[in-house]
Amino acid sequence: MKILIGIDTGVHTGFAVAFDHGAGGELQRVESLSITQAMQCVLEYENEHDLQDITLYIEDARLRTWFGVMDARQAKSGAGVREGVGSVKRDAQIWEDWCKEQGINYKMIHPASNATKKKAVDFTRMTGWTGRTNEHARDAAMLVFKRYARF
Repeated sequence: MKILIGIDTGVHTGFAVAFDHGAGGELQRVESLSITQAMQCVLEYENEHDLQDITLYIEDARLRTWFGVMDARQAKSGAGVREGVGSVKRDAQIWEDWCKEQGINYKMIHPASNATKKKAVDFTRMTGWTGRTNEHARDAAMLVFKRYARF
């Protein structure tokens, strides 16, 4: 069994776990945590399973070149609106550095390669996940849902 962990970076870190038994990632956990809580959860999975069976799929905000509503908000409110964007990009770098330091398998995923911003009702219909979620948790889940583990 391969363990796929999806990370949607940000102040509210999306965290999702899927098990791949050969049929693609089956969701086991979908929630929103702080960055340090999410890192602790990864270490807990590492303690319970073979490290080679775990891969993190991390949305890499550093690759994002479009900001949609942010552009309109900046025109109205000023450049300070982009501070959140810079924070998310910094978090992607922190995750990448941390995975290297810990020796954890990881893949940085381009935001355009992930089916993000699903409404709760659509997410439930697509995944069958009936637990409570927020946008960050759903984005993390979409990084690993039905994904095949490839090392």
